[in-house]
Amino acid sequence: MAFLIDGKKISAQIKDELKIEVAKLKSEGTEVKLAVIQVGNDPASSVYVGNKKKACAYIGIESLAYELPEDTSEIELLALIDQLNRRRDVNGILVQLPLPAQINEKHVIEAITPLKDVDGFHPQNVGALVTGEDGFVSCTPAGIIQLLKRSGIDVDGKECVVVGRSNIVGKPMAILLLRENGTVTVCHSHTKDLKEVCKRADILVAAIGKPKFFNREYVREGAVVIDVGIHRDENNKLCGDVDREDVMDIVSAITPVPGGVGPMTIAMLMYNCVEAVRLQKAER
Repeated sequence: MAFLIDGKKISAQIKDELKIEVAKLKSEGTEVKLAVIQVGNDPASSVYVGNKKKACAYIGIESLAYELPEDTSEIELLALIDQLNRRRDVNGILVQLPLPAQINEKHVIEAITPLKDVDGFHPQNVGALVTGEDGFVSCTPAGIIQLLKRSGIDVDGKECVVVGRSNIVGKPMAILLLRENGTVTVCHSHTKDLKEVCKRADILVAAIGKPKFFNREYVREGAVVIDVGIHRDENNKLCGDVDREDVMDIVSAITPVPGGVGPMTIAMLMYNCVEAVRLQKAER
């Protein structure tokens, strides 16, 4: 039977470590502050924002909430970001995606100063990831690396296959696995013989956004499977990109959905907020 990689438990460990660090910073006179901007009231976004605020409250990070109406213009949003960029007491700025159609996400991501870009989406931070410099790493891939490390799964020398090439998960995931000395293949919609490529993987990261797409035909016996997807199945139950029931008896370890990768994304966002204090002190 497969070992279930418990994202809830590991994310709780990280948050407890950060709580101690934030208390130490407070005792030295430094508050950690995150500005969270939500445009409109998309229900899924509201849930995510609520979870982020809860995590901040638990760790001791002060969160500033900016809830803007659906018809907010791009100019208005960029003006708010500019104001927060200039505030020395704000360490991190997070704009909840997706944004309404009238706002260009690219413009918004590039407007956040790289030293406050706790999502790790700014091109400067992406470049720093590629070259191994200091900067913020996209939260979901960073969380996956922590899941592997804290579960005693060594990446060094392993054959790693990432299915999905998004800027938020697939591409940074591949770079982080390379950093850990994995041999990395990135697959996408044009990959030929996807099943054969996936079956080579010691570590398979499934991030294509298709419910229960990966069954046992894609998975090598003894593989570690990281399921990034989150969907509702035909019975309205949460499920991932992997058909977990079909692969459970052949994999060595797997992340559940829910309770796997999801909680780690918020834990690593909190980590980036605390890391922001260090990076900003070094810059001043």
